[in-house]
Amino acid sequence: MFDNLKPLNEFTGTVRRCVDDFGMIEEGDGIAVGVSGGKDSLMLLLSLWHLQSYYPKKFRLEAVTLDLGFEGMDFTSVAELCRGLGVEYTLIRTDIREIVFDVRKEENPCSLCSKMRRGALNDAIKARGLRKLALGHHFDDAVETFFMSLFYEGRISCFKPLTYMSRADVYQIRPMLYAEEKRISELTRMYDLPLVENPCPQDKGSKRHEIKTLIASLSATYPDLREKVFGAMKRLPLDGWET
Repeated sequence: MFDNLKPLNEFTGTVRRCVDDFGMIEEGDGIAVGVSGGKDSLMLLLSLWHLQSYYPKKFRLEAVTLDLGFEGMDFTSVAELCRGLGVEYTLIRTDIREIVFDVRKEENPCSLCSKMRRGALNDAIKARGLRKLALGHHFDDAVETFFMSLFYEGRISCFKPLTYMSRADVYQIRPMLYAEEKRISELTRMYDLPLVENPCPQDKGSKRHEIKTLIASLSATYPDLREKVFGAMKRLPLDGWET
């Protein structure tokens, strides 16, 4: 399906190292990739598909997309990609956009949207007999989340690489935490993955975007800022970051 597998082999090796360090995959696991249509989730799907072909612990892989209800979002190309990979694909229609923006008129819509998306994804994968949800958070996301927790909440915190959601009885895994966003973008273009544009009005106005801009500015003076922060998170280590 792909002419040049060398870059994918290298990237998947990075994903495998993260999976192994945090014990994300066990024999016989059923894993759903939450595919939004963005570069991160599509690259995660591609890397786990490739990993599945040689990983010693056999696992089942599916892809699940939530249609949040924004006009103009067409996931046909994502479904075609999944067919080409031989990965079962499920598209679920929701009214999350309407609830967040029209009914609740949230001042901080990202928080409620995130909670509703996770709840809907958890319900969807459990209905399919799966217990692990793979999310596309990467190296840069982890650093940004650390800064967001520090600046906006006054906490030293970040999401965990492997999280058990006891209420839902679902595990969340983040296999791309060792992968930088720049590399993900490069490979997305190289393999011509079918991106679906996000029309959310908060996409460029969120607190995460503010922090991303700040980190980019600081990195001009301190080029290894991201690496140092990520290393500090592991050395401390933050809760759930023990390897």
